[in-house]
Amino acid sequence: MKHVFLVDDSATMLMSLKGTLEMSGFKVDTAGDGQAALDRLKTGLKPDLIITDINMPRMDGIQLIREARKLLRFTPILALTTESQQGKRDEAKKNGATGWLVKPVGGSDLVKVIKQVLPGA
Repeated sequence: MKHVFLVDDSATMLMSLKGTLEMSGFKVDTAGDGQAALDRLKTGLKPDLIITDINMPRMDGIQLIREARKLLRFTPILALTTESQQGKRDEAKKNGATGWLVKPVGGSDLVKVIKQVLPGA
């Protein structure tokens, strides 16, 4: 079973994505901001995939991606945001994001993208 780590400051978004992923057979962990997520990664959480929001308090998604890359070089990381700005997308990519999802993301689209970046999902 593939393990997905969701990071978003919106409890509603976390609940909705978590439900979708669990119904699709994934194991899911969540964190409410980048700092909480990084703390979990530093204490040994090793997900198969990280999906992170960009705009969050304490530590944003770009910073989280940069820091997570130091710990998990090859783990795919998807940036999730409402912003369609090319600048944020480029910044996320430059810091190590594997791909990009624009909110709101539908369940089937989400699972399709995960299957593209996560072999064997």
